[in-house]
Amino acid sequence: MFESLSDKLQATLEGIRSQGKLTEKDVERVARDIRLALLEADVNFRVVKEFVGRVKERALGAEVLESLTPAQQVVKIVNEELTALMGATANKLVFSPRPPTVVMMVGLQGSGKTTACGKLARFLLSQGKTPALVACDVYRPAAVDQLKALGDQLKVPVYDEGTDANPVGIAQRGVEWGRQAARDVVIIDTAGRLHIDEKLMDELVRIRQEVKPHNILLVLDSMTGQDAVNVAQEFQAKVDLDGVILTKLDGDARGGAALSVRAVTGKPIKFASTGEKLDGFEYFHPDRMASRILGMGDMLSLIEKAEQTMDAKRAEELEKRLRKAQFTFDDFLEQMAQVRKMGSLQSILAMIPGLPTAKLKGLQIDDKAFDRIQAIIQSMTPEERRHPDIIGGSRRRRIAAGSGSDIQAVNQLLNQFKQMQKMMKQLGSGRMPKNPFQMFGV
Repeated sequence: MFESLSDKLQATLEGIRSQGKLTEKDVERVARDIRLALLEADVNFRVVKEFVGRVKERALGAEVLESLTPAQQVVKIVNEELTALMGATANKLVFSPRPPTVVMMVGLQGSGKTTACGKLARFLLSQGKTPALVACDVYRPAAVDQLKALGDQLKVPVYDEGTDANPVGIAQRGVEWGRQAARDVVIIDTAGRLHIDEKLMDELVRIRQEVKPHNILLVLDSMTGQDAVNVAQEFQAKVDLDGVILTKLDGDARGGAALSVRAVTGKPIKFASTGEKLDGFEYFHPDRMASRILGMGDMLSLIEKAEQTMDAKRAEELEKRLRKAQFTFDDFLEQMAQVRKMGSLQSILAMIPGLPTAKLKGLQIDDKAFDRIQAIIQSMTPEERRHPDIIGGSRRRRIAAGSGSDIQAVNQLLNQFKQMQKMMKQLGSGRMPKNPFQMFGV
C-alpha cells in the first residue's frame, strides 16, 4: 500500500534530516521532489499543485527557517498536509436513530462492490450491529448467488427476488423486510456497469429517491488510478455520495486515488478494503495513513488489531501459567494463532514507529516459520505437548517424520521452548516479553 510513494517521500525527507539549517534552495528542492513523487503516484495534477504550494508556503515561513530543528518541522508540515488532503479525521457511518440504517452501495462492475457489501456486513457484526443484505444487482451473472454465499458465510440474512424483478422494487421491499426482521442495518448491493451510462444512473437515482438511504457509499477500485477520480466525480454529480470505500488498496503501490478522491469530490474516504478475506476492512484514518506513508508507524491501528484479536482474560491466564513454567505447547499454539489473526509479520512490523520501512522491505520475514512450528507441535501427542520432557530420541524421529521436517528442527524447537520456560520462571514477578515467539525466529 503506497509503497512507491512512501519510498520516494521518505527518501526526500531523509535527505534533509541531517541538515542543521535549511535554505530556500533546500525547500525548493524538497518541494520539487515531493511534486515528482506525487505525480508518479498518479495523484491528480491539480491536487499535486495545491498540495505542494501549501507545503512550500509553510516551509518557507519563519516557523521553519528560524527553527532549531527545521528538517523536523518540514516533516511535520508534510505529515499535516497529507492528513488534511485525505480528510483530516476518520469519517464514520451515520446511523439512524430509528432502525434500520440503510446503506446503498454503488460503483462500477469489477470494483469489488459485492465483496465490499460482505466485508461491511462483517465489520458491522464486529461492532455489535445486526446487518442484512439486499441483492439488487440483477444484471451481472451470479451477483445474487455471490451475495447469498457471503451471507451464508457470515450468517447474515439476504433478501433477493432472483434476477427477473425490478431493482427499485427489490430495494423498497428489501428495506421493509429488514425492518420487519428487526435488523438495524440494511446494505443494498446495487448493479454496476463496465462504464457509466444513463440507464445505470437513472436506476440508482430512482433507488435513492424511493429508499432514501442514510449512507450512499461509492466502491472504488484504487488500482484504476486517475480513472477512479473521474468515476467518483460522475457518481457524485448524479447520486450525491456520502463517502467512498477504496478497495484493493494493497494491490496499488502508487496510491494516487486515495490521495486525490477526497480533494476532487469533497467526499470523505470512509473505509479501506484490502485483500480477499472478509476481515480486510476498516475505517479509513487519514492521520494514521499519513504516518504510514511517511514511515512513522501506526501504533493506534496495531493496538486496535490486538484488542480485536486477543482475548484479554485468556491472555492473563496464560501469563500466569508462563510465570510458573506451566506454559505448554498447546498454550503456545493458541497464542500463535492469536498473533496470526493480526495479519502478516511484515504488516505488523510496518505499524511500529521507528522501524525504517526501507530496511523492513529488505528484511526477510518468514511467515511460514509459524506453519513449520505448528506442524511440529501438532505431530506431538497431547501428553507430549503437556510434558515436552518425555520426548526422547524415538519420539523426536516420529515427530519429525509426521511434520515433514527433520530431527534438527524438532530439537531446535524443544530447546528453544525449554529456554523460554526457564527464562520466564527466572523473571518471576517481572513482565513477560511482548513477543514470546522472538526466540523461535518468528
